[in-house]
Amino acid sequence: MLSTKWSKSIDRNNPLPEYPRPQFVRDSYISLNGEWNYAITKSSSIPATGFPGRIIVPFSPETELSGVCRMITPQDYLFYQKSFVLPEEFNKGRVFVNFGAVDQVAEVYLNGNLVGSHTGGYTPFKLELTEHLADEGCENSLVVCVKDYTDTKSYSRGKQKIKRGGIWYSPQSGIWQSVWLESTPVKYLESVKITPDYDNGLVKFEYFGTDDVRVIIYDGKREVANTKEHVVKIPNFHEWSPESPFLYHVDFRACGEVIKSYFGMRKFSVGTDANGVKRLFLNNKPYFHNGLLDQGYYSDGYLTPPDNEAMENDVIFAKTAGFNMLRKHIKIEPLLWYHYCDVHGILVWQDMVNGGGTYGPEVSVIPFVGINLDDRNYRLFHRTEKEGRDMYYNELRETVNLLYNCPCIAMWVPFNEGWGQFDSAKVYKYIKDLDSTRVVDTTSGWHDLGSSDVISKHIYFTPIKVKKGDKPYVLSEFGGFSLKTPDHTFNNKMFGYKIYKSTKSLTEAYKRLYEKTIIPQIKDGLCAAVYTQLTDVEDELNGLMTYDRKVTKIDMATLRKINERVKL
Repeated sequence: MLSTKWSKSIDRNNPLPEYPRPQFVRDSYISLNGEWNYAITKSSSIPATGFPGRIIVPFSPETELSGVCRMITPQDYLFYQKSFVLPEEFNKGRVFVNFGAVDQVAEVYLNGNLVGSHTGGYTPFKLELTEHLADEGCENSLVVCVKDYTDTKSYSRGKQKIKRGGIWYSPQSGIWQSVWLESTPVKYLESVKITPDYDNGLVKFEYFGTDDVRVIIYDGKREVANTKEHVVKIPNFHEWSPESPFLYHVDFRACGEVIKSYFGMRKFSVGTDANGVKRLFLNNKPYFHNGLLDQGYYSDGYLTPPDNEAMENDVIFAKTAGFNMLRKHIKIEPLLWYHYCDVHGILVWQDMVNGGGTYGPEVSVIPFVGINLDDRNYRLFHRTEKEGRDMYYNELRETVNLLYNCPCIAMWVPFNEGWGQFDSAKVYKYIKDLDSTRVVDTTSGWHDLGSSDVISKHIYFTPIKVKKGDKPYVLSEFGGFSLKTPDHTFNNKMFGYKIYKSTKSLTEAYKRLYEKTIIPQIKDGLCAAVYTQLTDVEDELNGLMTYDRKVTKIDMATLRKINERVKL
């Protein structure tokens, strides 16, 4: 197995211990990460013979870090069991269990009672346990039953594939983000929607669960607002940007609790520059998005980072190298990852997680000859199952609501390269109704039917030539230059769009690409560039870092020098 430097220092009894929801922090928190019991069966019934195995949560059983290293098949049922005793006075009136993500379908039981279920392998959910808790001081038994169909049904699965290889990666199952308990009063503040109004110097708060909320806003340690108003003026506000990622900290006082959060004053939009070119705007000024494709996979934990420091390390690497954006590709990260982007000043293009049927060549290949297919043809796009389309909308809504408050989110990307695409015009409107404050790249790469805020191109094999239009032109994928680094690869396979034999030849090719093609075309209308990619992932050896994050293939000084020129 290929391990990262963090894997050796994992505390098996308390991995990933940090509070996992940094924009809505309660003082009530018990992490359930660590050793659980598990069983794999062919029946959906809770095993009568118990749970003979041991697994480290939240690492999927397929991963090295879980201690299991076994693939779960679509015919299997994966059961988890964890016992806990609540501390005295922990229960304020209600007790909930939170799951960061469970892939794909989960049913949750407490003391033999079904407390709820969730479908969707990438979005968080919480379930109330109060009614079925054991008496104070007594042991509770939490059981989770998981069913994972991977790519055999239309459920969202991202880039997981049972027959992995090339751009498709090893499947994983079950709990893969943090699990924790929290307690609230009977009536409580469930969530807050925070909307900065940059043009008017305001911030708007929409409350759920109760409207009786006092909000206190801090500029550093200085209190700048203390009110029950839902719309608050921020005098002489500091703006948030990659160059100055200033965050206002907030206390929400409601129902006897103090909940901590933060926000940034910034605005994302599309506009026309002084030369009449359509551009992406940040804070009412043209702004070039210079970024990397970021899959968020780890050699020892797959979708789960071995340590939260590993996630922050990726963000800091991009920032230190001079990039200002990451395109989070076909994955929804733990909320701490977005927090690190907020803190360090990295824009995020957020992809939705794809589902649907098998992706046929008619969808993937035809755009290379300039033909866009009508995505209302569900059969052609392998989206004939209404249940799958409904699940997509549900997870789309969950994703937008989950990340709405993150200052870093600059763009939503609902479809990529036709995978699971359908009704893109309706999906564009659906997102805009949910969130009118971000830009939308509706069909990244191809099958653009007109309902999008940008012209979005993936170009790997043909010359890159920017064509001005009535929308900003974004190069949403390009590059993919590959170099094999001995002793730092997942296997002996080699996948890449252009393959190089040495660090020197890779560096020269990378410099030539930016200096001869990318930088000169910024003045011609290029508005964003997403290089493939941040790290190697399994067979793909086209990362700026190796899969284990131990080797950087192009030195940081060279990257910084190039990136100093990748701007308007």
